[in-house]
Amino acid sequence: MRKCVVIIGLFLLNACFVFAQRIAFERDPDRNTTATYEEVQQFYGEIDQKYKQAKLFSFGKTDIGKPLQLLVLSKDGDFDPLSIRKKGKSVILFNNGIHPGEPEGIDASMLLIRDLLEEDQVPEGVVLCFIPVYNIDGMLNRGVSRVNQNGPEQYGFRGNRQNFDLNRDFIKTDSRNSKAFQQLFNTWDPDVLMDNHSSNGADYQYTMTLIDTQRDKLNPILADYMVDNYTKELYRRMEEENYHLVPYVDFKGETPESGIVAYLENPRYSTGYAALHNTIAYMPETHMWKPYKERVSSTYSLMKHLIAITVEQGEKLLEVRDAAKQSVREQDLFPLVWELDTAKFSKIDFLGYEALYKPSEVSGMKRMYYDRKQPYSREVKLYDRYRPSVKVKKPKAYIIPQAYEKIINLLSINGVKLDTLMKDTIIDLEMYYIKDFKTVASPYEGHYLHSDVQVSAKHQEVPFYAGDVIVYTDQKANRYIIETLEPQGVDSYFNWNFFDAILGQKEYFSSYIFEDEAARLLKEDPALAKEKEINPSLKDDPRAQLDWVYKRSPYYEKTHMRYPIGRLVD
Repeated sequence: MRKCVVIIGLFLLNACFVFAQRIAFERDPDRNTTATYEEVQQFYGEIDQKYKQAKLFSFGKTDIGKPLQLLVLSKDGDFDPLSIRKKGKSVILFNNGIHPGEPEGIDASMLLIRDLLEEDQVPEGVVLCFIPVYNIDGMLNRGVSRVNQNGPEQYGFRGNRQNFDLNRDFIKTDSRNSKAFQQLFNTWDPDVLMDNHSSNGADYQYTMTLIDTQRDKLNPILADYMVDNYTKELYRRMEEENYHLVPYVDFKGETPESGIVAYLENPRYSTGYAALHNTIAYMPETHMWKPYKERVSSTYSLMKHLIAITVEQGEKLLEVRDAAKQSVREQDLFPLVWELDTAKFSKIDFLGYEALYKPSEVSGMKRMYYDRKQPYSREVKLYDRYRPSVKVKKPKAYIIPQAYEKIINLLSINGVKLDTLMKDTIIDLEMYYIKDFKTVASPYEGHYLHSDVQVSAKHQEVPFYAGDVIVYTDQKANRYIIETLEPQGVDSYFNWNFFDAILGQKEYFSSYIFEDEAARLLKEDPALAKEKEINPSLKDDPRAQLDWVYKRSPYYEKTHMRYPIGRLVD
């Protein structure tokens, strides 16, 4: 049998297919076809059976009842995560098909896996993990739902079985897909994550844009290392293959001339979730209007370079990541909310197309379009620095009522060490009261998401009970702990409505009865009466005056607006 000598990355050459397994993408002469779920299953099953360096795992069921799978490539055939770590090997996780209408990673991963195995190029010091399809639900819902996209001919749908966008579900965990992913992620603890996507939006010359973990919200030890040793290298190596990269294109205004704003991927997103675990993460976004063949090819190249860089970094990656984890254990002050620092920007060359205007044939009004006959290279501003707008000092521990079982389970899945109270007890804690917050007017991913939370803290003696949970903050998972349990965190459990019951008052008063009691309370407390009299907002509203007195009386429930997780402070 003739051996193929073509190096990894030239998968489009037919010479390689003398003995290699061909996928649907390759069988189409136009390279405009993506695999079906059944074809993906067949491919990975055959790989699992054929190669000793490959093993297929399952991590629980997804919302459609099918298991979330993970293919692991290990040079020496060791598939035990703990054993792999003891050997000083690093781990890369590739996630595909979180949006099945963006299937480049699905096809590119199959090509890469096949080429690595056929050419005996599975690396020695790096274990490679591939999620074949994350949103299996959406992949099975095949059709043509992306009007702005140039191929493939058919593809899956963005929403899952519950119609969730799974790239918003990494904290709230409404789907079984997300729960299985978190179990997988924390089992393998990847050093690097790549989550493959396609973009929507403006037109430009680039085949691929790139979101890297926003450096200001990544641990500083890891952030500088990532930029210098990974991000810059990915840009350089892709350019050598004539794939020019640019940060994900999110304009400050309508066109590139307004500047590009680096994407802030909060913990609800895959790369933001990875940052909570001190994992370097990338989200490539191929341009939806480029031919599908180019989008798959560029994804393949980026994955190939990420592997090569990780092999070269060797133990250094593990050392830096260990240092970051230790730093987080000892960190005292944690940012919870970030804002763009518009005073800081750099200038980059942007390869775009002229944005012009012409009458719309639909509305008759002026419409914008990009003229591909007028490409340009133009210097634009890149705003890629963020600063924290809200910070919190960590407590010694959090005390969580066992009633919040979902939260406790999520903490456990994410590697948080949990202790439990052995007996009923009263504890002196710092308790938050929710003073103000904003809520979206329409549902967002199944929730009425809160934001801009304002709290006040009070020391109170609060009863807790045997079985309630203690979470100490001397852990490598501190970022996950604090950014989910502190209500002001952008993607805190509070903001995702886990505690909305506390926002509702349970007991009220009847005005005709409480009138006499309110009068008595005011007579017995002249200072309270004086405070009421000088409050202009109460002047012409009798019910509001009664409510004001009621909420300062011993009858008003202490639990109304009180965040139920206590902070044990020194």
